[in-house]
Amino acid sequence: MSCRILIVEDEIFVASEIEQIVAEMGHDPVGIAADKKSALRFASEAEVALVDLNLRDGPTGIEIGKILAQTHGASVIFITANPAQLGTGVPGTIGVVSKPVAERDLRDVVDYAVARRAAAEANPPRRLKLFDWSDDSPIAT
Repeated sequence: MSCRILIVEDEIFVASEIEQIVAEMGHDPVGIAADKKSALRFASEAEVALVDLNLRDGPTGIEIGKILAQTHGASVIFITANPAQLGTGVPGTIGVVSKPVAERDLRDVVDYAVARRAAAEANPPRRLKLFDWSDDSPIAT
């Protein structure tokens, strides 16, 4: 299954590498966003979002992930060097993987997010810390 994937990352070389890997996997990278304003411009197109926490406009990643998941229904995975900033997680989002992320781990995380989106059976990658949200619980707004 191919998905439309948004990359929310302000380091252009990191974002471009993620974009290339996502495209090689057969997915459609809908855009790279370096801040909240540009991320929300792509929000309605994204099925899956890979979101860093600290962006060009500050630590807006948590808010972006929450909006993408809860308002737009995107499957969100945070990719950050600062996973502790997420505490116990963000309701409606899947989890977090720590930077730096090897290509194999990134591929595994994307495959997992796509499988979860398709309600397919999937085992979480070893580097992905899942948030403890039940799939059948209502999403708080």
